[in-house]
Amino acid sequence: MAESKMKYIRGVVVEFDFTVLDGAQLLFDIAKKRLAQDGIDLTIKLEAKHLAGGNYQGGMTELFNALENKNDPATTAHELADAFKAAVTERIPTAITQGFKDFITALNAKGIKVVVASRGNVEVLQKALEGLDKELCVAYQESSTTYGNCKWDAWRRACVPNGLHEMLSVAVAGSGAGVKSALVAGLSAIGVVHPHTAYQDFGGSDVVVESIEASLADTALRMLHMD
Repeated sequence: MAESKMKYIRGVVVEFDFTVLDGAQLLFDIAKKRLAQDGIDLTIKLEAKHLAGGNYQGGMTELFNALENKNDPATTAHELADAFKAAVTERIPTAITQGFKDFITALNAKGIKVVVASRGNVEVLQKALEGLDKELCVAYQESSTTYGNCKWDAWRRACVPNGLHEMLSVAVAGSGAGVKSALVAGLSAIGVVHPHTAYQDFGGSDVVVESIEASLADTALRMLHMD
């Protein structure tokens, strides 16, 4: 008897916190305020050099060591992660625009599953997505501890439990680092640029936009060979 094979469907994974939300600016503001308690004046240059792309604790340890700061980086990292999750959760209900909903609806109409991944409270996110197709629009709890973007394994973690294969999926990423990690994971990528991440290299993305609107669904469908 022939071995059964899992059936995958095409999908789009949205890095909600850094695309729909301007999470990069939000995270910087929270980190700057928290690090001031440790006597550190966080700048964009320090963030880019020591924090961006690493996990919270590793990045904080590197930053504290570089500045010869004797405070505990683990405590700061833990409190920063909690503060960012709370701030994202608070902003979810007002962040989801009609344009974003129309983007999802257009993809769902073609049988494309959309996974909306967030570090915020997933129940709050699910409520904000009410009215959309519950089978083809899924709120996903992202467990990443990376500062400012998802790493490659996080993109795959979002795919597997939702019946997606990375080679048949598009990532919507909110930074150059997020685009690169999505490509490493095997997804193609759309970049969403906000002012705080505009300096980053978004090379490798099929298109770079400033917001997610209904018209972006056509681009995603072409990337998925569905046009």
